[in-house]
Amino acid sequence: MSFARTAPLIERRSFLKMAGAAWAATLAPGSAFALARTDAVYASGFMAPDGSYGIATVTEQGEIVEKVALPARAHGMAYSVATGKSVAFSRRPGTYAMIFDPAGRSEPIVISAIEGRHFFGHGCFSADGRLLYATENDFAANRGMVGIYDGTNVFARIGEFPTYGIGPHDMTLSPDGKLLVIANGGIETHPDFGRTKLNLDHMEPSLALVDTETGALVERHTMPDRWRQLSTRHVDIDAKGRIWFACQYEGPRNDLPPLAGSFAPGEDIRFVDLPEEATIALANYVGAIAVNRAEGLVCLTSPKEGVAVTLDAVTGKLIRQETILDAAGVAASPKAFAVSSYDGDFAGRHSDVAWDQHIVRIGRV
Repeated sequence: MSFARTAPLIERRSFLKMAGAAWAATLAPGSAFALARTDAVYASGFMAPDGSYGIATVTEQGEIVEKVALPARAHGMAYSVATGKSVAFSRRPGTYAMIFDPAGRSEPIVISAIEGRHFFGHGCFSADGRLLYATENDFAANRGMVGIYDGTNVFARIGEFPTYGIGPHDMTLSPDGKLLVIANGGIETHPDFGRTKLNLDHMEPSLALVDTETGALVERHTMPDRWRQLSTRHVDIDAKGRIWFACQYEGPRNDLPPLAGSFAPGEDIRFVDLPEEATIALANYVGAIAVNRAEGLVCLTSPKEGVAVTLDAVTGKLIRQETILDAAGVAASPKAFAVSSYDGDFAGRHSDVAWDQHIVRIGRV
């Protein structure tokens, strides 16, 4: 995507300082050169040409710096500014998550979901990086849970609390670190039936704010009756603390539901009124959402028709609509947004890997 260049959101110098000279010295000359001339650093899951899976560190220009192997396909990712660690969550109904250091200072740690649970592909770290929160499925009870893992003790599982909904997917932390923002997609699944959606006629999508200290429900927003099949999937937060959410519609194809919206804690949700052309282009499926806090922008991507839609974070108005084949992940960049594709493009650069659905910025802001 092409926008005027702004101040870097992630400084290369900060990343290199975090990584250290020893790690940088291990890079191939081409990777070291790519890292030396980028302003932003990312990580994303991928599938290699031989069918194996991994995580790649990627520059703003889409150049791969380094790869880490994964035991199976990944989905969402999270990064801790406090510790420099990242995590890749397995794709639903996967049961592994791998915590790794993009700077290579420690060996990866692979954790497994407990019996009777699987991961939903997303999670986040606490503000101090000492805890990892993961969305999980208690499939016997058909309820969403947040698993809590201790980052000071090889990420041992130390607790849990409910998501106050079913089918939780994405989750993020409020700026003050006190709330988890959870997108409960409202779709019942069970690993015995793979990825089959079992309750499309009586879905219960919602957005929940949960206290990180107590696990208590602070507030919960359900979808209007007309849009009960509007699955709330992904969330991000803008510079003013407003929560943005993106949806995937499980109703009739010819419906044109609102696919994104926002709210501030204590307020009702407000849907974005997109032009009909943009709604049609998103094909009732937003695969990822990202906020560029510095520029006040929000971006939605959809692989269905291959599109990236950029909005003004203040007004919600459409700024740009761009065709990107198999558009997948999106994250803020010095040029507004970096977008990846299942077809192997990252920020306009093609590689021989198939990028997965999400991107995370790594480095110190």
